[in-house]
Amino acid sequence: MIKSLDHIQLALPAGAEDLLRPFYLMLGFTEVPKPAPLMGRGGFWMRAGDLNVHFGVDPTFAPATKAHPAFVVSDIDQLSNLLVAAGHNISWDTKLVDVRRLFVFDPAGNRIELIAG
Repeated sequence: MIKSLDHIQLALPAGAEDLLRPFYLMLGFTEVPKPAPLMGRGGFWMRAGDLNVHFGVDPTFAPATKAHPAFVVSDIDQLSNLLVAAGHNISWDTKLVDVRRLFVFDPAGNRIELIAG
């Protein structure tokens, strides 16, 4: 039976590692080393608190524009300002009246939800 979530994996196109790293660092992730046996596959791993995100190269990459992770953030206003200043388009969603959230696409085109928490 499921006990917890070990990590999520997001796909990226080959060679896009340096394009994606700054975006996820801006969100508050830190890069952690991949195990040596996996390093030749490309991609990279990141962590924020207890959350692990693995970025894996997909040779037939297509961005996930509907399926997405939703990250709870401590200061959504500050983060939204950082994202906009860095040139990312954000979309606030007000459909859930008791939840402050926005959507943004990472530099590879993957949809990311950010929730105030």
